[in-house]
Amino acid sequence: MAADPIQRPDTRRTRRVALGLAALAAVWVAAYALNEHVWTWLLGGLFRMDLTGQFGGAVHFFFYDTVKILLLLSGLMFVIGLLRASLNVERARAFLEGRGLFVGLFMAVVLGVVTPFCSCSSIPLFMGFVAAGIPLSITLTFLIASPLVSEIAAIMIGAHFGVDVAVAYVVAGSLLSMAIGFVLSRFDLDRWVEPMVFATRMARLRADGHIPTLAERVDAAREDVREIFTRVWAWVVVGVAIGAAIHGWVPADFFASFAGPDNPLAVPLVTLFAVPLYVNGGGVVPIGEALWSKGLPLGTVMAFMMSAIALSIPEAIMLRRVMKPPLLGIFFGAVTVGIIVVGYLFNLLYA
Repeated sequence: MAADPIQRPDTRRTRRVALGLAALAAVWVAAYALNEHVWTWLLGGLFRMDLTGQFGGAVHFFFYDTVKILLLLSGLMFVIGLLRASLNVERARAFLEGRGLFVGLFMAVVLGVVTPFCSCSSIPLFMGFVAAGIPLSITLTFLIASPLVSEIAAIMIGAHFGVDVAVAYVVAGSLLSMAIGFVLSRFDLDRWVEPMVFATRMARLRADGHIPTLAERVDAAREDVREIFTRVWAWVVVGVAIGAAIHGWVPADFFASFAGPDNPLAVPLVTLFAVPLYVNGGGVVPIGEALWSKGLPLGTVMAFMMSAIALSIPEAIMLRRVMKPPLLGIFFGAVTVGIIVVGYLFNLLYA
């Protein structure tokens, strides 16, 4: 009986947290369901805008799509954060290190998928994996998969292009990451990693043996959402604004004239064009949807989005600190060629 007063406060807090989560979920579902109706009433009814015209349609698209994407990001990233709060990276390293190549490549992809980092933010984890002694091919697979197979992009692609396309995107990105990792495993690339990487070790993300409580997981997930939302929201707004402008004012045949199905070089052109954009999945998918609606084939649009997510000039600058030029060139060249191949395959499958 003496232990009961000690246990009860934790039980009460867990119950309060669970009820709070249920209430928050109900509010999120209501906001998502009413989003389009609210903007239609506000812009079309209250402000008397012509939502079928270029300007009115673009404004409606901008507000509706921005709120929809931010709701999806905040809600689903919170759920993912709850799951990720239990992930022990040190244990994941040990698991990868003790298995065969294909198991290691597969687990690197899985770890990359559940860590929603942009191309630049993945670099510290990459350094930690290399320092932990995990084979370079496996760490490079993670470095490719973490930004490329983005759950943010998958959520957005599912919402804008359909669930089947989102599944195909995840499968293609995962297989591409593993294929590049397998090819790179055939070569001795360690000599092209800067020596300072091997002297760096990542700090533990969780204390040894500690299993987070529900309240701790909620706090961690809330912090995840705050951090990701702060980093992503501006790119979402910019991406939707560009998408709205394309939606409303760019002639339907503008992009089709140089990147349409009749241009055999459309896929490599858009792949290279997307590199300087440096946007994440939340920002690039609305642009991709607008390009798709203007007549670009799905594979060409997919290559554009994957290149914008996985490749960037800031990433190259940061990676130069940990990779020597030959390895940097091999890494970027392999990913670029892989994305182009995926683009052509999507064009064939979704012709």
